[in-house]
Amino acid sequence: MFAMQYSHRLPAEHDMGAIRQRAASKGPHWDAWPGLACKAFVLQEKGRHGAEGNLYASVYLWREPAAAAAFLAGEAFQGVIDSFGRPAVETWLPLDARRGPAFDRPARSLYREELPLSDRGAAALRDGALAAGEALLGREDVLAAWVVADLQRWTLLRFSLSAEALEARAGSLGYEVLYLARPGLERLP
Repeated sequence: MFAMQYSHRLPAEHDMGAIRQRAASKGPHWDAWPGLACKAFVLQEKGRHGAEGNLYASVYLWREPAAAAAFLAGEAFQGVIDSFGRPAVETWLPLDARRGPAFDRPARSLYREELPLSDRGAAALRDGALAAGEALLGREDVLAAWVVADLQRWTLLRFSLSAEALEARAGSLGYEVLYLARPGLERLP
């Protein structure tokens, strides 16, 4: 598996309705994308739910890393570059990914949390990822959750898709989900 995110900061006066329309029109093209578990088209709007500015982002969980590489070297990503400029692409190794109790419900929000690691070395990656994933799966609103390793900073990041409306949560970056393509999400345990 492979995970990634890229974000586009937008001016305060940017027409966020146009971003919503873009996600609605582009999203269905991803519903059968080969090698993809899911792609979330997400948004933060200045002044809402703790957002400091406008931001449009794409969050991916790939089943096949080669499919991610093909996307980044292909026409679809060139379209992103043509529309928004070349973004910095954050990439991570998923350590755990699972479906949650709300798997069959529509996604309304996505949360990204940074979790510190102990100094126990490599074993902390495995143990921390499993504990972080299991902590969310008891929540009734969770569609899916995945935990990734950021090995440049030796931290874990936990992503969770929620069926509930976005709310400000301490220690989390929250995003409104505009569209969720989920061609391979059902293959998660």
